[in-house]
Amino acid sequence: MGSVADRLRAKLEAAFRPQTLQIVDDSARHQGHAGARPEGESHFTVTIVSDAFSGLGRVERQRRVYAAVAEELAGPVHALALKALAPGEG
Repeated sequence: MGSVADRLRAKLEAAFRPQTLQIVDDSARHQGHAGARPEGESHFTVTIVSDAFSGLGRVERQRRVYAAVAEELAGPVHALALKALAPGEG
């Protein structure tokens, strides 16, 4: 099935066709904290830039991303820090 990061990348690319997609596994920084898994891949930071976010507010962008990766959020991913932008936003 591949790593959690690979699954996140595949789903986000399919759903949003992003110009930019950065996925950082922050799990090592959260070892020993609630939700951390011994094998890692539980805490991620995602930055995604896509035309799909144009005209949408921050909350609606987050809802759409969370819906696209709902399976991972229900399972191995404990925390997802998200920055969802339209092109030209910074």
